[in-house]
Amino acid sequence: MTHPSPDHDQQVFNQHRNLLFSVAYRILGTVADAEDAVQDAWIKWSAADRSQVADPKAYLARIASNQALERLRSTRHQRETYVGPWLPEPILTSGDAAEAVTDAESVSMAMLVVLETLSPLERAVFVLKEVFDFSHAEIAEAVERSEAAVRQAAHRARERVRARRPRFTADRSRQREVTERFLAAATGGDINTLMELVSPDVTLWTDGGGKVRQALKPVVGAQVVAAWFAAIGKVAYQGVEPADMNAELVEINGGPGMVFSGSGRVIATVTFDFDAEGRIVAIHNIANPDKLGAIADGVTRDVGTPPEPRR
Repeated sequence: MTHPSPDHDQQVFNQHRNLLFSVAYRILGTVADAEDAVQDAWIKWSAADRSQVADPKAYLARIASNQALERLRSTRHQRETYVGPWLPEPILTSGDAAEAVTDAESVSMAMLVVLETLSPLERAVFVLKEVFDFSHAEIAEAVERSEAAVRQAAHRARERVRARRPRFTADRSRQREVTERFLAAATGGDINTLMELVSPDVTLWTDGGGKVRQALKPVVGAQVVAAWFAAIGKVAYQGVEPADMNAELVEINGGPGMVFSGSGRVIATVTFDFDAEGRIVAIHNIANPDKLGAIADGVTRDVGTPPEPRR
């Protein structure tokens, strides 16, 4: 019997690498940890008797999700003792993810924040079932639980996510239009326009991780949030004068976002959550330099789900 060559094994793995990262990133919300989970999957794939693997994609996805789940459990304490709000690491995404509404929503900063409220098991099960359409039996094997336990976790996760995420949001062109107007108003210090674009009870979450000065608690209300952003064009931030600050509209986590840079480095990212009318209901501002590496490296990531049904 002939065995596949190492080159063939590498080719098979590379074929599914984007899928593995997409699964691991949604489970973890961090780029380096997701990459490590993918690398762990490669190591296990290399050592396995691959002649016994009937479905390489399912096999690799199970390994990657299992590794991601273990990493999430090990980092739980760090997130609970984090200085200020812990937000996921932002990534640059392509228009393909934005065009597929389900993909864009499942990788949005707002959804990843909601997933942080789930237990590690619930989060892994939700991602595999609701986003990637794995069967309960496949998920049970991946997370090393019984099918009954997986079904219960899936039900709990689904209920919790539904309670925190709106059923409807504004269409993508409206989101982009509002983001463009917000960027122009913020850099121009136009507080009135900023107040028009946000809902009365808008919430701003800022993540500086204790590395840079940020609000340690959510900032709530149109007036105070608008004032916060109107200061961008007038006040130095992290040692960068307004005249030296560059603001750019880019796609972040499947939706329109803003990247602020200056003095040769990325300073912060800003992403939005919208209601059905297109008003901004939540803003996620990440300024912890440790979380901006994936934005700074300029790599656009394909985090879409496979087009064909899983089963």
